[in-house]
Amino acid sequence: MEIGQRIRELRAAQAMSQDDLAARVYVSRQTISSWENGKTYPDVQSLLLLSDIFDVTVDSLIKGDVDTMTETIDRDVQTMKRLSYVMTVFILLMVAALIWLSVQLGVWDWSLEQTVPTAVLALVLWGVAMFAEVWADRIKRDHDLITYQEILSFWHGEPVDRDTERGRRERLIPRWMRVIRTIGMALIAAAIGAFVGYWGASLAEMLLG
Repeated sequence: MEIGQRIRELRAAQAMSQDDLAARVYVSRQTISSWENGKTYPDVQSLLLLSDIFDVTVDSLIKGDVDTMTETIDRDVQTMKRLSYVMTVFILLMVAALIWLSVQLGVWDWSLEQTVPTAVLALVLWGVAMFAEVWADRIKRDHDLITYQEILSFWHGEPVDRDTERGRRERLIPRWMRVIRTIGMALIAAAIGAFVGYWGASLAEMLLG
């Protein structure tokens, strides 16, 4: 990956630190490090900013790396899309399992021992959804994607505008807090599923007498 070496050389020529460059391109220092070490590639918007900062053409930055860049970014886009679908499907299945669990407990009056398989199934479904989320989060971190609009732009192959009010605000939040927020949203979805299941089971019990 020649582009990483060129970014490092151009940055050093201007006596800029990775933090300095990251601030001007609106990405994290870790993203700059990933570019320079050949782990990931800058997107279109970042390339335009880099060319302006270093006063070079985009062609001179990506010369020799165009095909590999396209393949790498396309692969990450498709992987992130599939992971998002997997996460959505498994969360919905988990909610369905929790509703089924509520029916078993509330309508059929099963013992806790009898509902263990359903509870384990719900837990496994939640675990798969979280695994998909962690994997997708790694891709988002590699490409420094924070807001929903940035993710959509990345999906559609459009320039990613990180210099927005929300983007700047989100980047001030520590990553561990964003992870906790994501897990919290999944737990809220599970709680809603359990509530809906309990309410449905209670209603069914009333109707059935």
